[in-house]
Amino acid sequence: MENYLLDWANLLLRWVHVITATAWIGASFYFVFLDSSLTPPVDEALKKQGVSGELWAVHGGGFYHPVKFAVAPAQLPERLHWFFWESYGTWISGFALFALSYLYSARTYLIDQSRVDWEPATAIGVALAFLVLFWLFYDAICRFFGPKKNADAIVGALVCLLVGLASWLACRWFAGRAAFVLVGAMMATAMSANVFFWIIPGQRRVLAQIRAGQPVDPVHGQRGKQRSVHNTYFTLPVLLAMLSNHYSFTWSHPHNAWVLILMMFAGAAIRQFFVLRHGHRLGRNGNPLPYALLGVAVIAGVIVWIRPAPQAVPALVSAAVGEAGAGGPNDYASVQQVLAQRCYLCHGAQLQMKNLRLDWAASVRQHAQAIYQQTVAQKLMPMNNATGMTEAERALIGRWFEAGAPMP
Repeated sequence: MENYLLDWANLLLRWVHVITATAWIGASFYFVFLDSSLTPPVDEALKKQGVSGELWAVHGGGFYHPVKFAVAPAQLPERLHWFFWESYGTWISGFALFALSYLYSARTYLIDQSRVDWEPATAIGVALAFLVLFWLFYDAICRFFGPKKNADAIVGALVCLLVGLASWLACRWFAGRAAFVLVGAMMATAMSANVFFWIIPGQRRVLAQIRAGQPVDPVHGQRGKQRSVHNTYFTLPVLLAMLSNHYSFTWSHPHNAWVLILMMFAGAAIRQFFVLRHGHRLGRNGNPLPYALLGVAVIAGVIVWIRPAPQAVPALVSAAVGEAGAGGPNDYASVQQVLAQRCYLCHGAQLQMKNLRLDWAASVRQHAQAIYQQTVAQKLMPMNNATGMTEAERALIGRWFEAGAPMP
């Protein structure tokens, strides 16, 4: 019953997380597009009101005319829409999902004993420290270098180095899948902290100054804009890190830290293309296509780099049969010996994780496709390969399944 309830909690939290993240990312993408697409107003009345840019758009059968004021309109309405609950909802649901999926079962999902044999409490503490320390270092970089000359280039380079170092440490200390998700959570925490500590408070101070009839300090808008721009470049790397847990060929690679770093870099480069392409159409900047091509080239390079090495299946199967015992390459007896050695620890008579028992032939028959998917196609199991399943044994299970999963 506990596993059943945990599965429901996981599903519902994931659902909420995807919904709120879609709302947050959608709003972020829209406002980046809006800022890049605004043109100086034509109407003299708008100019007199202090409008610095306007856009005409059509959507859903209606016409829209958003305008942006250089500082603020002469008279503010009582009701303003604030964009922050999308961010907070994404972080709260995401952290709850991370805690449920990885921290709650740290021994299984967070710790890889072949890397560092943490005690669960220590591993949890270090993982949480990643979220906090990354934000503190990132924030310090922005505070110190933000006001300086060439700040965007300096801050961008230092943040890239910080992300790279954190990615390398995470992949060195934690199980591969957990490390990728932890890096995504770390960057997402910084994104939400930008909203909580800088963007929204700065907007509130500007609003208070306007309503009090005081001169508006432009630094609040500048800081908020800087952090908002960082958030938009973090978006695609964070999504890549979060989605990677479904694709073991990324995080299970011996050099998984470089896989993660390169793919996140590619995502940021592609995002740069989308940020600049609207300005290019209006003649404000050069053609950003090289950024997109760079991102695609890096992805293509990673695909070629981590491709599986060609293997002689008959030799692997022969080796597996030799390890597992007598029998043909497709027979259940050989597969059963592999399951007994590698899988019964978590799915046998003493313990049935996910309510799955593999020491019963009927259960193996019922879950044959799932066994194939988890052990051969995605290589997710055994978790962190704690029991040392070999490639030869995976090939044996694959041959057995492709032969129709014959049973005695």
